[in-house]
Amino acid sequence: MPVHPIEYRYGSNELREIFDIRNKILLMAKVEATLAEVQAEFNIIPKEAADAIRKAASEISYEDVKEEEKITKHETMALARALAKKAGPYGEYVHLGVTSNDIIDTSMALQIKMAGGIIIRRSVELLESIVSRGEEVADIVALGRTHGVVADPIPLSFKFAYWSYLVRKSLERFVRSLDESIMGKISGAVGTMAAMSELTDIDPQLIQQEVLDKLNLKPADISTQIVPRDALANLITTIATFSSALDTIANEIRNLHRTEIGELEEFFEEESQVGSSTMPHKRNPIRSEKVCGLARIVRSLSIAALENMVLEHERDLTNSSAERCFVPEAFLLLEEQIMTLTSVIRGLRVRTDRIKDNLTKYADLSLSERFMIALVKKGVGRQTAHEIIRRISIEAYRSGKKILDVLREDSQVSKYLTREEIEILSDPSTYIGKGREIAKKEFERAKSFLAEVLTYE
Repeated sequence: MPVHPIEYRYGSNELREIFDIRNKILLMAKVEATLAEVQAEFNIIPKEAADAIRKAASEISYEDVKEEEKITKHETMALARALAKKAGPYGEYVHLGVTSNDIIDTSMALQIKMAGGIIIRRSVELLESIVSRGEEVADIVALGRTHGVVADPIPLSFKFAYWSYLVRKSLERFVRSLDESIMGKISGAVGTMAAMSELTDIDPQLIQQEVLDKLNLKPADISTQIVPRDALANLITTIATFSSALDTIANEIRNLHRTEIGELEEFFEEESQVGSSTMPHKRNPIRSEKVCGLARIVRSLSIAALENMVLEHERDLTNSSAERCFVPEAFLLLEEQIMTLTSVIRGLRVRTDRIKDNLTKYADLSLSERFMIALVKKGVGRQTAHEIIRRISIEAYRSGKKILDVLREDSQVSKYLTREEIEILSDPSTYIGKGREIAKKEFERAKSFLAEVLTYE
């Protein structure tokens, strides 16, 4: 019976299958078979043995290993024994000259590489969607906000461009950390390759390289009984950073979805979707909320990954149980966030009517800086100009009037700005600086990056 939501609710079946225990066993068996193949090439074991082990690896099942583990209480030895039984007399050559983590770490690297490819593909889809929607809204001007309070106007595309940056940089870091983390080892009990050195005059480092080349992995620069966990910790913290970037985007959508703002809305399936079990009117930003909620879990996984760097002497087993939990969780929850946010962006409803209404309603607040700068251009000192507009703003707040109305009647302002000039400056859609150009430049960067990342293997 499924217990954890990643078993049935979060992430794709495609990604889930990579971390399925049955696939893990098959990958571990593949590493054992590849090792035997290389050993046969170097005449360390008979070619017939390598063929038999390869055949056994193709036939092995999780149930076979599980039965052996009941006896051995040791997962890798259970695998070795199950393979040995299927390989018949050649079973004596299984797992020769290596230790458990040669198999475990190398097979985990294969899982991470496969899972990473899916994350890259999903992220590309998200970034493409953000850029596409951002270019669609280039002509729309909306209120900017800081501290939840009206600030300068911005092109709506500027907001999408910031989201583009967040995803682009997160994916860039992910690819880099993924590349650094997908490494294996065939270096024996404490990493010295002593057993393999005794078995053959062939340099064990050459054997390790050959095995990992066949698996399309690179060797760790140095390993004890395990691959150092710094690269894995970096990958998981990079995933956590990526998750927080998605949280940032989803949180903004949630805020703009608010009834009193209503500028962006998640799509709502009007024919069937229910927003509340008791309040029939509700159209809640549930998808964005899920993205934000999952980020809390993903961030927490980085702590376990960092603690896993600290092991006793050449290894202990404290990392193993933690990794069984946080590696699949990190990938599956990040994938769920990416897929969910992609659907939100694609279906996002841009409420141009509410954007225009809010911009018109709060135009005077959004232009306080502009009027300060206008006074400076007329020769007023910057600090003096700031104080004039601040004073007018306070008066407007206290009286309930519009800043523009107070501004027009202010005797100090009228010395420098005519009513006609004030009217020209009162259009917030013309106070966006280089916002559109900045957004366009980011979209161009994103497109160039997408062309590069699609070639990643």
